[in-house]
Amino acid sequence: MTALRRIHPWLPLLQRRTSHSCQRAAPTACALLHTPHPAAPPPPGLRGASASQWRSLSLSACRLRSTDDFSGGQHAGLEEEEQDGDEDFIGDSEVEELFQQQVPAGILEDQHRVFIVHPDVKWGSRKQHLTTAELMMAEAVGLVNTLDSWRVVDKIIVSTKTPEKKRIFGKGNFQFLTEKIRQTAGITAVFVNVERLSSLSERELEEAWGVKVFDRYTVVLHIFRCNARTKEAKLQISLAEIPLSRSRLKNEMANLDQQGGGTRYIGGSGETLLEVQQRLLKEREGRIRLALEKLRKKRHLLRSQRKHKEFPIVSVLGYTNCGKTTLIKALTGDSGLQPRNQLFATLDVTIHAGQLPSRMTVLYMDTIGFLSQLPHQLIDSFSATLEDIKHSDLLVHVRDVSHPETVNQKVNVLNILKSLQIPDRLMNSMIEVHNKIDLIDSSHVTEPNTLPISALEGRGLDELKKAMEAQIVNSTGKHIVDLEVDLSTPQLSWLYKEATVQDVQVNADEGTAVVKVIISTAAYGRYKKVFSGR
Repeated sequence: MTALRRIHPWLPLLQRRTSHSCQRAAPTACALLHTPHPAAPPPPGLRGASASQWRSLSLSACRLRSTDDFSGGQHAGLEEEEQDGDEDFIGDSEVEELFQQQVPAGILEDQHRVFIVHPDVKWGSRKQHLTTAELMMAEAVGLVNTLDSWRVVDKIIVSTKTPEKKRIFGKGNFQFLTEKIRQTAGITAVFVNVERLSSLSERELEEAWGVKVFDRYTVVLHIFRCNARTKEAKLQISLAEIPLSRSRLKNEMANLDQQGGGTRYIGGSGETLLEVQQRLLKEREGRIRLALEKLRKKRHLLRSQRKHKEFPIVSVLGYTNCGKTTLIKALTGDSGLQPRNQLFATLDVTIHAGQLPSRMTVLYMDTIGFLSQLPHQLIDSFSATLEDIKHSDLLVHVRDVSHPETVNQKVNVLNILKSLQIPDRLMNSMIEVHNKIDLIDSSHVTEPNTLPISALEGRGLDELKKAMEAQIVNSTGKHIVDLEVDLSTPQLSWLYKEATVQDVQVNADEGTAVVKVIISTAAYGRYKKVFSGR
């Protein structure tokens, strides 16, 4: 029964929904369902399983043997849906199924009482030079407190010089830490504040401490999961959880192998339980990537439409909880925006229109917040969302200058932008904004070439708008020109529609006006073509 208990958490994945009949599955697997002896015993590796439990697993094996599942019928349906282009290839119900199908074990408990352990690397390549162990611990506490049903019971900073070892700490420190964790009453999980634990380390620590063990990757993903609202966010999170499922699979199979159950074939199907589960994860990953690619194409279409209308795009980015949404609300007056003092409150790119001093309309793009020590796999999962940044006309980097780690946060944001291969033209023209000056001493001296603001109080926003306008005019190739128009023609109304009219000086005697406009090269060419000779 121990081996079966190890398998049981995987049954929902094995029993995923499929429209294919049993007759289309492999005969060896289907034979299990039609045998005249429904109570046939399980194979040697699964002795101790009840007949109903074995039939349940056998049914899963039957379904999984269908070779048409992702090669024939479903691809044909995808092509048809892509041709009509009116509907997403994946519906809300299927997204929700993928989102809920294989949640990492232990992460969705109603509540967790968490013990936080921060490994303080004293020297070597992994030593942090722009921050301190205390500040990193404070961020870890902030991550846990972001989750409503989790709370920190205790925390500790432990020195280490061997962070790459499976138990992270040396023998003495590990023994001390183990005793402290076991003596702390009521804890249900330990949060080891490292980027990512290997499957071997996770298993070793859980066996030693007797509770679930999470790393930053797992905790951040859970925060993402709690904040996910849109179809794209849910798919991206489901994709980012695949590595966790694979890690968990390794642990489960290692325990099964020790009991002689992990390498057994399923009902003569020719596949071991491990191979079936690996294939299922691969197929699930394929479905998610196909759906995200469909959404990526839709994003590309939306970008093309925005470019066609020649609205400049300003991407507002920065470290999580730096005040991006508050700033966009202040710039646009959009009452629908409700900023939250919370990490990763924004997971989806949202677009909000606003006007600059010249009355030029711009679109502000609110982006997902960045965080230090985020694994590349997590960034890659959100690549479709972050790709929009590359196609902006201007980047505005918002920094929380009241935060003690503001310099370290800036370095992390710039490193992530570098990993995303943001074009040099955007990096070189990026405006750096020092937000939350209302929370610091007024004598604080800002860095050169930066703009101090308080998005909450509206201070410094006029200067910011002027700086953005100057950069946009320069980066988009727009021209500021004075045009003499005949007021008896549609010239003036055309300019109001196709350009940004800044000023109109009317000469009533002659029925003309001198109009100062900001106009793109393409629009100026159309203007001359339509009104040439006038």
